[in-house]
Amino acid sequence: MIKFIIKKSLYGLLVLVGVVVLVFFLFQGFGDPSRLVMGQSGDSTTQANIKKELYLDQPKWKQFIYYLNDVSPICIHSKTEIEKKKLDGFFVGKETKIGIKVPYLRTSYQTKRPVWNVLMQALPGTLMLAFAAMFIAVLIGIPLGVMAAVKQNTWLDTSAIFSSIVGISAPSFFMGIIIAYLFGFVLSDWTGLHIAGSWFVIDDDGNKRLTMQNLILPAITLGIRPLAIITQLTRSAMLDVLDQDYIRTAYAKGLSKSQVIWKHGLRNALNPVITAITGWFAELLAGAFFVEYIFGWQGIGKVTVDALEKLDYPVVMGSVLIAATFFILINILADILYGVVDPRVRVE
Repeated sequence: MIKFIIKKSLYGLLVLVGVVVLVFFLFQGFGDPSRLVMGQSGDSTTQANIKKELYLDQPKWKQFIYYLNDVSPICIHSKTEIEKKKLDGFFVGKETKIGIKVPYLRTSYQTKRPVWNVLMQALPGTLMLAFAAMFIAVLIGIPLGVMAAVKQNTWLDTSAIFSSIVGISAPSFFMGIIIAYLFGFVLSDWTGLHIAGSWFVIDDDGNKRLTMQNLILPAITLGIRPLAIITQLTRSAMLDVLDQDYIRTAYAKGLSKSQVIWKHGLRNALNPVITAITGWFAELLAGAFFVEYIFGWQGIGKVTVDALEKLDYPVVMGSVLIAATFFILINILADILYGVVDPRVRVE
């Protein structure tokens, strides 16, 4: 198991390095960051100082090395850099120090705040939205898929297939607009929901207060597509499992239909469903951009879209790296869960 985790982690690290390369060379060539930092007003001396601070006076390959050193947990920094950038970690050495640190994603051009702080402040909103959307998808999708398989070729099966096809075909941004307008505006007097709203409000004392009511519409919108896919995969896997010999043996032993279906059948049909759940959860974390923006939900997606509008590239680059990291970690977790759920699968 440990060997397997190490091997998967190395693969994930290679993928993450590729993402870092792509993100750097994709965004580094747009505009003039020094101009964005100092605004339209500023003399040439100020601009030159900013370029030096951001390493823009160096060749591109050196800029990339500096950026890689910033975002990497294992790093080499001077004592001055550690103090100036306020790096958190453990360092050894005198003037030039080697250490392990929290990745430094640099500073926002617009707010002048550390990108790490900006994204970590928005991360709880995205996690709440993704967990809620996936909870809805799993809670409805797995039982619906099992029932459709058991009641094959009935109206229930046909309705489940038709609904899942509609759910897969409907883009999230389109469904978001429809659901927000219909339930948050037209029927708001009946639903008590608003067309937009974040997961917190600021009270009179300046403290954040949770408003989970605003989570309902974006979670339903984001959960539609994974719900449809989980329903179809569960149905397909259950149809294959129900034809196996051990299912007939379980019936011959006198087990009830519910025991055979939910205990023996479903457990052995869960592998493709786990793949869908973990894969889609990773995509929900990375792909909630439009849904968060439509509903005004304060998460990494909305922060990233706002940063793109303002050409605040460090925030965009940081959000892509965090999303890629989550995607890699969740896929490693999925591979481990295969062996836990299905004894026939062995991780090596």
